[in-house]
Amino acid sequence: MQSFELLSKTMQKKIWEMKWDKLTPIQNKTIPIIIETNKDVILSSATASGKTEAAFLPIISLIEGNAEKQLKVLYISPLKALINNQFERIEKLCEYSSIPIHKWHGDVSQSQKNKFVKNPSGILQITPESVESLFINRTEYIRNLFKGIEFIVIDEIHSFINSERGVQLRSLLSRVEQYTIQRPRIIGLSATIDNFELVKEWVNYKDTKNVEIIETTGSEKQLQYYLMHFETGKDRRLPVELFEDIREVSRDNKTIIFCNRRCQVEVTTVFLNRLAKRDSVGETYYAHHSSIDKKEREYVEKTMVESATPKSVVATSSLELGIDIGDVDIVVQLDSTFTVSSLKQRLGRSGRKKDADQMLQLYTTEEDSLLQSLAVMELALEKWIEPATGYLAPYDILFHQLISICQETNGRGLEELVSIIKGNHIFYNMQQEKVEQIIHHMLEKDHLEKVKGSNELIVGIEGERILRSKEFYAVFMSPEVFTVLEGVKTIGTVDKGAKVEIGDSIILAGRLWEINSIDFKKNKIYVKKSVSGKPPMYSGGAGGIHNRIGEKMIEILCSNQQFDYFNDTAEYTLQDMRKAYHDYGVKPNERILWRTKHEIVFDTYTGSKNTQNLIWALRSLGLNIRGDGVGRVYIDGFNGDIAEVIRQAQEKQWVIEDLVRITQEHELFVSKFSIYLPKDIQEELHVISKINLKGLEEYLATYSFRVIDLE
Repeated sequence: MQSFELLSKTMQKKIWEMKWDKLTPIQNKTIPIIIETNKDVILSSATASGKTEAAFLPIISLIEGNAEKQLKVLYISPLKALINNQFERIEKLCEYSSIPIHKWHGDVSQSQKNKFVKNPSGILQITPESVESLFINRTEYIRNLFKGIEFIVIDEIHSFINSERGVQLRSLLSRVEQYTIQRPRIIGLSATIDNFELVKEWVNYKDTKNVEIIETTGSEKQLQYYLMHFETGKDRRLPVELFEDIREVSRDNKTIIFCNRRCQVEVTTVFLNRLAKRDSVGETYYAHHSSIDKKEREYVEKTMVESATPKSVVATSSLELGIDIGDVDIVVQLDSTFTVSSLKQRLGRSGRKKDADQMLQLYTTEEDSLLQSLAVMELALEKWIEPATGYLAPYDILFHQLISICQETNGRGLEELVSIIKGNHIFYNMQQEKVEQIIHHMLEKDHLEKVKGSNELIVGIEGERILRSKEFYAVFMSPEVFTVLEGVKTIGTVDKGAKVEIGDSIILAGRLWEINSIDFKKNKIYVKKSVSGKPPMYSGGAGGIHNRIGEKMIEILCSNQQFDYFNDTAEYTLQDMRKAYHDYGVKPNERILWRTKHEIVFDTYTGSKNTQNLIWALRSLGLNIRGDGVGRVYIDGFNGDIAEVIRQAQEKQWVIEDLVRITQEHELFVSKFSIYLPKDIQEELHVISKINLKGLEEYLATYSFRVIDLE
């Protein structure tokens, strides 16, 4: 109990009151590091291992004497809903310490926000976008607001590291640090993280040795898992038997049913409720995804927590990051996730009850999905996870932050502005010439403006147009949408590209609607209840996979490994998929080009980025080639020696221009703010983000390529 003794008396009292038998392993390891050192800390342990308490028990112990009149902790969350969930959890820990807890997001009233900024105190829970808003809209308060911060806690830190949102957050935290009396310590929490060296650099590039990684591997929970394969028909509709099986699994259990697409969530919810109705049960399944109205999602979350009878929710990744919906009995995954980390995050939602096992039921509906699900599951069992890579070329977020900084500071000279950027924790290694080029381009396009006399740079007219948009605060792209209403009640949104018309019937929020009218000026669709419907098509395609997943897929095909966790249909399907590989004696280090009468089918079995680079390379050699998004490449209308073309690809000294010149417009890298950059920097951003010559050359050199004629 040494860690327990380090906590303040109020924290010890709270632990006794909560009747904890003992501290968890991650808590025992973390408490001494936070209390007895000045290090930044990354906590990596399984879902429901007590990471939040591991961070806040010692933090509260350290700040409870002076947090009533100063803001001491900035708690950063990727989701507003997660803030709402964690609020009561942290408030409960602070019960005897008199530390106030505050929320700051779009649902918090202006009066509450005004009261807080005038008298900041305790712990503030906030999203990156709301921190951005503070710099833009509360400039006069931020010095007093931030000065006393001692800790910055970043929940689900893995969700930020690789994304443009993570660049924004790290820039904002660097800017916060300019106002604090002492550098705040960063405490990051994650259940799915790898490549700790990169994470340490992201947290504190100046002193990575002062970043402590605290990791507890594995879980005391047992994982029970099974895979059921159901073949879809030619119309690609999921078979009724699949829904019946999901219904049987979830009938008496609180279940999260994860789908990879929003339209699949809608179809699944409706069909499962039809089955529940057949069983003389009321609405038992709820839909949850980002295009459903926030109030509806909150109602679903509340119902899942409070319902005395088993309820289930069908969701996308909107419920992946730990939003509280009570103790979940079973996690269902419909078709493969695209990453091992995502599967690990999802299966961690179950088994939170004391002495309960984690329960995972996998379903697949196509051959490719079966193979990928097996690969992802096997890698998860091997404790492998995708390593963090970071956001490689943040020029687009630099553009965004330059506008934000100029608004915050009300103008800076060119040299001073460049100095601020070079001192920023995420832009420090960017070439000064590039920073200056972007600034000069922004001046030319009136995104920035030089004040006569002082020569200070302020936000220009075109910059104001961007800044004053409600979309400014978020750096990630989101599609244009119609808001869907039943009378005055908002149901959710549909993408403008969905091509809906008056009289169409749609599924949204797990219910059936008929479109009454469309207001194109106000971007609103009015609906009434219907008895049938189809889900609207949403933008956003399949996620990319890591090279290791592709490699694992062909290893499975070439092996005789038996899997004792799937049904007969899955076994027969896998045997059928393996047949050609076994008949032709394919080895895992081979990649096969299957020649048919009409085309050549090339199963690349590598990562998505490598596959795209391979497509560009072979296209540059004259092939009419296309990919299907799952690692399979089709070569049309080629009757020559394909083996010779592959040899040319292996022997060629590839340069970036070879791939850039044949890249089609829809294949170019585009982000929310990249369109405002100079053309040459847009091209550089594309190259860094999408082209990997080293990976291409290693792929071509590592594997032997064999052509098999199936005619």
